[in-house]
Amino acid sequence: MTSNATKAMPVPVELPISGMTCAACATRIEKVLNRLPGVRATVNLAAEKARISFSEENVGPGDAVAAIERAGFEVPTVSLELAVSGMTCAACAARLEKVLNRLPGVAATVNFATERASLRYRPGLSEPDSIKQAVQRAGFGAAETGIAAREQQRERQAAHWKAELRLFWIAALLTLPLAAQMPAMFGAGWAGDAPHEIVPRWLQLILASPVQFWIGARFYRGAWSALRGGGANMDVLIALGTSMAWGYSAVVTVLGRHDLHVYFEASAMIVTLILLGKLMEARAKARTTAALDALLRLQPRQAFIERDGDIVAVPVETLQPGDVFIVRPGDSVPVDGEIVSGTSSLNEAMLTGESMPVDKHVGAHVFAATLNGEGVLRCRATGVGAHTLLAGIIRMVEQAQGSKAPVQRLADRISAVFVPVVVAIALVTLVLWWWVAGDFAQALTSAVAVLVIACPCALGLATPTAIMVGTGQGARAGMLIKNAEALELAEKIRVLAVDKTGTLTEGSPAVSDVVCADGWSGDALLGIAAAVEQTSGHPIAAAIVAEARRVGARVADASAVSAVPGKGVSGSVENREILLGTPAFLAERGVVVPADAAVELAAAGKTLVAAAVDGQFAGMIGVADRVRPDSAAAVARLKGRGLRVVMLTGDHEATAAAIAAQTGISEWRAGVLPGDKAAAVGTLAANGERVGMAGDGINDAPALAAADVSFAIGVGADVAVEAADITLVKNSLNGVADAIDLSRATLAKIRQNLFFAFIYNVLGIPLAAFGLLNPVIAAAAMAMSSVSVLGNSLLLKRWRPGR
Repeated sequence: MTSNATKAMPVPVELPISGMTCAACATRIEKVLNRLPGVRATVNLAAEKARISFSEENVGPGDAVAAIERAGFEVPTVSLELAVSGMTCAACAARLEKVLNRLPGVAATVNFATERASLRYRPGLSEPDSIKQAVQRAGFGAAETGIAAREQQRERQAAHWKAELRLFWIAALLTLPLAAQMPAMFGAGWAGDAPHEIVPRWLQLILASPVQFWIGARFYRGAWSALRGGGANMDVLIALGTSMAWGYSAVVTVLGRHDLHVYFEASAMIVTLILLGKLMEARAKARTTAALDALLRLQPRQAFIERDGDIVAVPVETLQPGDVFIVRPGDSVPVDGEIVSGTSSLNEAMLTGESMPVDKHVGAHVFAATLNGEGVLRCRATGVGAHTLLAGIIRMVEQAQGSKAPVQRLADRISAVFVPVVVAIALVTLVLWWWVAGDFAQALTSAVAVLVIACPCALGLATPTAIMVGTGQGARAGMLIKNAEALELAEKIRVLAVDKTGTLTEGSPAVSDVVCADGWSGDALLGIAAAVEQTSGHPIAAAIVAEARRVGARVADASAVSAVPGKGVSGSVENREILLGTPAFLAERGVVVPADAAVELAAAGKTLVAAAVDGQFAGMIGVADRVRPDSAAAVARLKGRGLRVVMLTGDHEATAAAIAAQTGISEWRAGVLPGDKAAAVGTLAANGERVGMAGDGINDAPALAAADVSFAIGVGADVAVEAADITLVKNSLNGVADAIDLSRATLAKIRQNLFFAFIYNVLGIPLAAFGLLNPVIAAAAMAMSSVSVLGNSLLLKRWRPGR
């Protein structure tokens, strides 16, 4: 079983990497990084990021950046926009600019008029937190404008894509005259007859050379970097194949050997088609992150606050915790907060996937990017910037998209040895064709085709692109998936342990019955119970206190209050010793609890709270926690997917039986204390089955950690996000079924992608080696393999929860 270990792990660092062209590049960078002492790294080709953990003090991000650059790749600079407060004149801006530019890897400009600092920094050498601390040490305030920075990144990517598109069109124009003569050459040239050349060879040389050495220079640079780093990648295959075709043709042209073929059109078209494939690939990769970008665009740019009696708009990044902001009808909530005044209904579909508006009153929490209805709300900010629920969702989605699923390990192992094997096959093909057939031109053509068809791009994109789309769809449906491993394992769950309170039930119990012993009234019993429970945050304690206040019971102060987790509480009220808890807890303390007092309440599924005063039974309080309306349907849905559902609860046996009957659960464990739930999960896994655990993410933390995959139900707290593998924002067990469905859909796409990637190479390499595949067709097929994998991953966008 996997475990969310109790041992503290180092905080990972994510570095962007440019220059990767295939899975072999990612594998090589991983090897280079993992050679560093105490470093654990995974590299995601699709996201173009490395996720690195450091466990030794003398090795840090700077060493990782240096290692990446030595391997021939680059850690590009990143934009950061800061809102600066406290500047009073242009001299302040000039001083702050000097302070920032002294930081390692930072280039900054500070604008006094707009109160903004625009920076570019090298990740690993400097980070946003250290930059903001430098601003604060200089005597100013700094708030990160993350949305603006990400939009700048998208703009740079769009500019890069346009530049690549221009190069492609130049390559296409230069290649077009060469390609125009190919139909005639297919009919004669490849068959060994006299070549039918429409374009003179000297013009072919002039047209093909810029494509080969200017537009195709990237392949030479990438190949040199790979070989210098001790590896090989797609660029090596392309550079070798096209150079062989161009070099042979150039020699034949210069020597005037008109009896031999030339292959300028092959080398030029290979480069052009690969560029086209890369453009299509880049566009499709951008679409895999569309769900994340859509989330980012939800948060408004400005917030409204009261100032001197007027409502004024301010940049959302300037809000601080404790500030009071106004949410007008139809506006989006700018940051997380708590309602101070006003009532309204909010559409939280962007976070929970639930389309029905949620009623909000004073004291209720509101979340950034949710949409206000018709009421006006005054809210106090509780989470801003990176500390909002929306930011947490985005952070988790990015982490999941950058993680690596176990199924990818096979592809990684193959990619590591793939290119050298292909080069060897191409060399053998060249030698054998030349030796057996005595035809160097055919030998060259077949060897080039082998090199071109074998590019392992699709292999490297097969898993991460499906993971990226799958986690994005999960985020849209209110599922926060911590890592790719959890997404993969979710489909393998065969047993699901579920907590009762807050998972199957609504988690907000209320007092339903008060049964008094002789000499006690209901108000008096509630009063002494509320006295010892009023300092507790437990939901049952809150229900008792709320009921005592509702009926107007007198609640005195208690002293010497002591709680026994999962059992009860004791204390002293007006010199009388009070015991409150389960009937078994009172029995342990020597209190005689009449058997008939509990039977009727327990049979109805009520939670029993027995009370004793000075060692004598005083009465029984029944607390009911309503079963969620959709719990029974969710349990049936999970069973329909082949899962065995087991309820774990600390409640009385009869209460557990009643809840199980209402939800359709046939197997349960009652009287299980929070500390024993982990052992119960271990018992369920004793026969080797994968076990999932669904709970509230806080009280059930040990059990969540013990499960193979853990689900936190309906919580937005940071602790729940950290505790669970998958956090379900909406309050429904249906989210577990949705997560399992999404896992199965994603893994199906990964398997299909791996099949597509392998089938191109398995079929293409032998065809090329036996001379049955033209190099130009091989280039087109290679490009289409990547596009087909990406297109198949994008089909996951059609997945919807509940289907």
